[in-house]
Amino acid sequence: MGKVVLVTGVARQLGGRFVRRVQREPGVDRVIGVDAVPPEHHLGGAEFVRADIRQPTIARLLAEHCVDTVVHMDVNGTPLGKRGSRTMVKETNVIGTMQLLGACQKTPSVKRLVVKSSTTVYGSAPRDPAIFTETTPPKSLPSGGFAKDVVEIEGYVRGFARRRPDVAVCVLRFANILGPCADSPLAQYFSLPVLPTVLGFDPRLQFVHEDDAIEVLRIAAGEPARGTLNSGTFNIAGDGVLLLSQAARRLGRPTLPFFLPTVTWFGSALRSARVLDFSPEQIRLLTHGRVVETRQMRETLGFHPRYTTPEAFADFARSRGAGLLPPETLARTVDRIADRIAVALPAGRGLK
Repeated sequence: MGKVVLVTGVARQLGGRFVRRVQREPGVDRVIGVDAVPPEHHLGGAEFVRADIRQPTIARLLAEHCVDTVVHMDVNGTPLGKRGSRTMVKETNVIGTMQLLGACQKTPSVKRLVVKSSTTVYGSAPRDPAIFTETTPPKSLPSGGFAKDVVEIEGYVRGFARRRPDVAVCVLRFANILGPCADSPLAQYFSLPVLPTVLGFDPRLQFVHEDDAIEVLRIAAGEPARGTLNSGTFNIAGDGVLLLSQAARRLGRPTLPFFLPTVTWFGSALRSARVLDFSPEQIRLLTHGRVVETRQMRETLGFHPRYTTPEAFADFARSRGAGLLPPETLARTVDRIADRIAVALPAGRGLK
């Protein structure tokens, strides 16, 4: 008998892609995809079970199918498509994870657990360190939103790891995932014709390509290679960083700076109109940025991304088509304006 892998959140594109990929792994006998809604994409030869992980039925699934590997990908910041609400998403994230972990704890066959987490666990604040490691505590705990969900989820996962020390537990903290198929709030933001920004801030951003996300999930769900350890908590991001202004230039999209209160009001209006999930935590990211260290990802997990942060963004940008202005024209215009501002400033003073 080969491995039996259960994957949650398969109705989303990333979950569906991972299901199709893990089926090709040597030693994997069966793959079971679970979600509360049927996927609109195919799952290859995997078996789909329509089930809500917030309900006790997930325990019966684990036991009936003798699942030994659980990949929990149903951890998200926004509803799937137009269905659901922020309340439903939070319940699936937190209550669903609690129910799933309880089911795993009672199922002796479960030997490996992989959890898709996020670097939002670190938050984004003005006094943050330049680079977060996996052990760096946030300056202030999030008061709500997806970031708070992730903090609670990781707390429950640590409790599960203490209760079931025989299970290899791997938590992957992904930076923002981008690529041609990306459908996240940040991808929607970068798809706007004009990008609203916070006046006076140019945050540093990191991305991970969706292909690399699939690959690192595959590694975490598989047997450890010699010299590596597929358990622990790992930051996942491509090499390098991009400033928000650089990202806008490469998209060919002009930016429109606002004072922070105006951006906050603008974000609330977009959310209320269901145009874009411009959440407070995303506004904080686009104000203060966030950069994580990935040494453990390479040295301990043994994963080396194919795409750097700029390369992942470039692939995403190609999929979105041309912006309002050619990137080269926009870059020259911005540089010309910056030069004129510098000349107009009194001697000895610079932009802060």
